[in-house]
Amino acid sequence: MEQAQYRIDHHPILPVVPRGTISFYWQGRAMAAQEGETIAAALFAHGIKTFGHHPKDGAPQGIFCANGQCAQCMVIADGRPVKACMTLVRAGMRVEPLDGLPVLPPGTPVEPNKTPIERLTVPVLIIGGGPAGLSAAIELGRLGIETLLVDDKQRLGGKLVLQTHRFFGSVETVYAGTRGIDIATRLEEQVRQVESVHVWLNSTALAVFADRQVGIWRDGTTYVLVEPQMLLVATGAREKSLAFRGNTLPGVYGAGAFQTLVNRDLIRVAERLFIVGGGNVGLIAGYHALQAGIQVVGLVEALPECGGYKVHRDKLARLGVPIYTSHTILSANGAECVESVTIAQINAQFTPIPGTERSFACDTVLIAVGLNPVDEFYRKACQFGLPAYRAGDAEEIAEASAAMLTGKIRGIEIARALGHPVDPPPTTWYHLAEVLKSKPGASRPECPPEPAEGIRPIFHCTQEIPCDPCTALCPQKAIRIDDDIRQLPHFIGDEQTCIGCERCVLGCPGLAITLVDYRQNAERPTVSLPYELEATIRVGEQVEVTDTGGRLLGKAEVVGVRTPRRADDRTAVIRVQVPAAWACRVAGVRVQSERESEPLARYVERIADDTIICRCERVTAGDLRRLIGEGYRDINELKAITRVGMGACGGKTCMPLIRQLFRQEGITPSQVIDHVERPLFVEVPLGVFAGVEDQNAGD
Repeated sequence: MEQAQYRIDHHPILPVVPRGTISFYWQGRAMAAQEGETIAAALFAHGIKTFGHHPKDGAPQGIFCANGQCAQCMVIADGRPVKACMTLVRAGMRVEPLDGLPVLPPGTPVEPNKTPIERLTVPVLIIGGGPAGLSAAIELGRLGIETLLVDDKQRLGGKLVLQTHRFFGSVETVYAGTRGIDIATRLEEQVRQVESVHVWLNSTALAVFADRQVGIWRDGTTYVLVEPQMLLVATGAREKSLAFRGNTLPGVYGAGAFQTLVNRDLIRVAERLFIVGGGNVGLIAGYHALQAGIQVVGLVEALPECGGYKVHRDKLARLGVPIYTSHTILSANGAECVESVTIAQINAQFTPIPGTERSFACDTVLIAVGLNPVDEFYRKACQFGLPAYRAGDAEEIAEASAAMLTGKIRGIEIARALGHPVDPPPTTWYHLAEVLKSKPGASRPECPPEPAEGIRPIFHCTQEIPCDPCTALCPQKAIRIDDDIRQLPHFIGDEQTCIGCERCVLGCPGLAITLVDYRQNAERPTVSLPYELEATIRVGEQVEVTDTGGRLLGKAEVVGVRTPRRADDRTAVIRVQVPAAWACRVAGVRVQSERESEPLARYVERIADDTIICRCERVTAGDLRRLIGEGYRDINELKAITRVGMGACGGKTCMPLIRQLFRQEGITPSQVIDHVERPLFVEVPLGVFAGVEDQNAGD
């Protein structure tokens, strides 16, 4: 049995819990898998990224969303077409690539077994078990209101289960300073403790119908029609796609898919990663990659500055990741999978500047260019008169801290709408929700203090963002944020106030606080730095230290390493001795060599213009531009001619790109007739709606 080579067996933050091993077959080869993992994870663990080839043009297919909403990862498992990212591998399962269209296995027609469709009435139905849905369910459960919470994953928490970093926001209200993985566990425990909240996992909401019933495919086996008095849509967001040459090669996928494979499935899915997009999603995913031992070759951002929190950007830069602002991706290059990426600088009109092209060797290109709300259920409910609310990213794209608070608010609002005697949410909650949703504020120049005596914290966060954990961490109450949690922190003590406990260094979500200690040697003070990577740093070692923005200051000797003392700490402290002139500027340790990010000697030009807009049906930008040039303005007509939007994802990925194409061709939105949305959220066997039992389920 062939053993997996790409599993993560050690991680600085995530626990690696041993699981049982089973055997399955890929193209007749016996391979090892872990119990409870998906087919996709098992294949990636063996370095297999191409799962088949498209029937239209033979293009290689692999993971794209890792969320069950497309069909890029379709394989044949025991003779049946299934989504590799959602189907659990079973002992003895025989998996084959899907090359072309699936062929039904031969068999004798039999009369199917039918069961009556189950119907259920509930006061509240919540779709989505992420931070918003869980927070709302907790509020409703505390009030004893019968609530059904459905989620299509194997566990609750949504994207929280993928987040290894500490959260920003308010300590008092939304767990700021706590890691996302730990917040998910806390919220799930609270939901499980209330009897009035019922949880259905592995259950997909299919549609909101005109009779105000919601179709739920429960556990992939049973179809249930749920009629709620109130509906809360907390379905989160989906990642935006991007049109460029080679954009559908295996190895090109979104940050959510990457984090799922790395942080949930503990698979090292790349050796060399390149990131497109400098928002929080891309910046955080880059940090997660480094934690998993993956080299991050670089990151491009089209804007002059990264749109995410500066502390996230600075973490990557300090560790040695080059960040190319005012740049874009031109192509992902390779035949069957990604082998390199080509980028270029862009001008004020976002047009590539000839002569600035550069290519970098990599095996994965991560697309992180923003999110769109998943709000289809809410819009359908409003259309059919079903009282509905939405919370979290389904309402407005923001951080998970905002999703938790809006979930709490919606829970109380729904209770009041049902006539439950409860006070309205405090007005301070609404204000704080807007604060947590706010975009990053102004960045100020860093002004490190002059060398001094004693010991004191240094703040390397220079951008106004909602975050206050440091004020709660200091036992001396010597760190203060004035009035608004978006203000920058400052130290209000003197050289005798700080006791050197390093709690602020350990607990800062942005890893943006250091501690400078002049007490032993004023000329060569000791600087305490947070460290969360797997690479070991030892006492006596010489390391390269950088300032806040990642500029190299020089080499420093490691004089101390403080390893985490509790299981929930998971942040180490590295103490280095540096010249006094550097001390207040030192912000991090560079761990990735500049050699890892050097461009290729010559840039790679992808000759084929294979920029795909519709991944499912392989419709190119050129196909659509030609039709738009001929005068077509109705997306439904484009669909009839090219099949754009008719694939498994139902237009979720391509429709924003089509609208963008119209704008690029000078067509205003008012001139465009939008497409008619598919009634069902995901594809499902038609027999489900007739109560036909799946006689092969679980075989």
